Amino acid sequence: MTMMLLGALAAVGAHANAPAPPQSLTSPAVLPRGVAPAAVPAGTGALTKTDADAWLDGFVPYMLGRDDIAGAVVVIVKDGQVLTRRGYGYADIASRRKVDPETTLFRVGSTSKLFTWTAVMQLVERGKIDLDADVNRYIDFRIPEFRGQPITMRHLLTHTPGFEEVYKGGFSYSGTVTPLGSVVKQLLPERVFAPGTTPAYSNYGTALAGYIVERVSGVPFETYIERNIFRPLGMSHSSFRQPLPPALRPLMATGYPLASGEPKPFELISVPPAGSLSMTGADGARFMISHLNRAAGLLRPATAALMHTPANGAIPGLNRMALGFYEQRVNDTYSIGHGGDLINFHGDLWLFPEHNVGLMIEMNSAGKDGATASIRAALFEQFADRYFPKANDAAPVELPTAKVHAAMLAGSYFNSRAEFTTFLDIGNFLGQYRIGLDQDGRPLVPDISGGPPRKWIEVAPFVWQDAHGHARLGAVAENGRIVRWSVNQISPFMVFDRVPWHRDAAWLMPLLLVSLAITAIAALSWPAGAITRRRYGAPLALPRRDRTARRLALLLSWLALASFLAWALVLSLVVEALGTADWPIWASRILGDIAFVGLPIAAAWNAVRTWQRGSPWPDKAFSILLVAAALIILWVAASFHLLGLSSRF
Repeated sequence: MTMMLLGALAAVGAHANAPAPPQSLTSPAVLPRGVAPAAVPAGTGALTKTDADAWLDGFVPYMLGRDDIAGAVVVIVKDGQVLTRRGYGYADIASRRKVDPETTLFRVGSTSKLFTWTAVMQLVERGKIDLDADVNRYIDFRIPEFRGQPITMRHLLTHTPGFEEVYKGGFSYSGTVTPLGSVVKQLLPERVFAPGTTPAYSNYGTALAGYIVERVSGVPFETYIERNIFRPLGMSHSSFRQPLPPALRPLMATGYPLASGEPKPFELISVPPAGSLSMTGADGARFMISHLNRAAGLLRPATAALMHTPANGAIPGLNRMALGFYEQRVNDTYSIGHGGDLINFHGDLWLFPEHNVGLMIEMNSAGKDGATASIRAALFEQFADRYFPKANDAAPVELPTAKVHAAMLAGSYFNSRAEFTTFLDIGNFLGQYRIGLDQDGRPLVPDISGGPPRKWIEVAPFVWQDAHGHARLGAVAENGRIVRWSVNQISPFMVFDRVPWHRDAAWLMPLLLVSLAITAIAALSWPAGAITRRRYGAPLALPRRDRTARRLALLLSWLALASFLAWALVLSLVVEALGTADWPIWASRILGDIAFVGLPIAAAWNAVRTWQRGSPWPDKAFSILLVAAALIILWVAASFHLLGLSSRF
């Protein structure tokens, strides 16, 4: 019973708290702007339409078929022109409608944010938004300060306002989308980090920026984007609106979890500026060409340069956030871009300013085991290897400090993109990242995309290179102890901080498992004892108060176990349907508050009565064990916010 309880909680808790990395990258130091790129070494592929088409036609169909994905569009732009637009598979399987790069719309998820940030920078350029002013200046509600520090637009652009994650609302397949102003007021999350210190990817932060665009411009967010981005670029097949305008609906690709599975309806996003854009490959090309040409038609060159330049880096040696775009270096080549993931649509957009090249892929299926993440990583890395190879591809040389620094890295860490003040804080217990050491004394790090562990070679102090790939890991050491690390796939907007001792699952989890086992034994002893006594006609020979204390402890043992099962159910509902009704949360809250607080009190009373009546030593020992187990359960429930009266998440 204990393992079943923890298994159910761990599966959904870890899922709810796990990051969704957009792609795997590398990140050496940034080349100065204006420096000409090195010539492509002889014998490597030249980026021509003929070569790109041949390569893509071999790569993409194989990946789609292997991973059960319905369709995709891939676009490459170069030197201000579309080099190639390729459609693969089906926009709709039932009607056999094929993907058309010119007219088929895909949901681009968080790549939508690039349009929101471009809109923000337009208003910055016009003097209507100050990047470093308190955002409360622009909104009609108040965001409390964090230790006297307000949030600025620069913080929002770099994912450093300090917000915890917020899941409520999220995605749905039916109903209507609540007005943006109401959403940002209803979903306001707690601030848990000092602004500017900790990158923690925030859909809410982008929604807030979109609301500021709406407030400052005086027109609805969707209207602003249409007038100031889509129209100037000729993007006639793009929309943030939900549902889509009637003229675009027949052109929308259908979303599928798997190509072999059932189609899903149009996904409704509760925070449109963060992810509701529907766009064709052709329109994506127009946006990429503009930004590669210093945002021509959208921004002044100086503003575009500000937007494209790295502005915040939490870990030396890894990728950084620009203003809205995030850095993605590969093969000594500077790149910026943004990925996007909804439930069924997944994609990425990359710009290579040094080469005046852009690359975009969008897919309308999640694929087997979340395969779209690995497809995007492979596309990006193989594209760079083919057309922008590294000048010196020698094997990494390991530093003599490697084993010492690896040992400093070992320990438990939590993801900065998480909830810390709601019941989903339990994900920070069940989903902690545990770093150990392999047989050679190198870091043994769980791969964030679910792949096999990598072989990490320390190539600079506290910077490790994947011996067989492009990935990098970096860490920050303070007072002889590593306190933070990340990998270049996610380092611009997500880091892992060391878990405080009192929340460390390395010691708490074994104690909780033992405690639940003890609680389960106590709970089962009640019906087992009753059956045995009935069979042999032996009444429970205890004084009334002793009998009451015992039965109360056993009843609350059952309630504690039931509470964990109830929370497992709630977490599974949160994972599967983020807009779930509040009543399961309230039921779990009330049941848990009674059980987790009441069990230690009842167990202590039972222990006192057991010792006072001179019971046999096994009974005395077990009564103490039950008290200890109840206190451990209470510690975990209180530390990770399973106690309280709130349905917020």
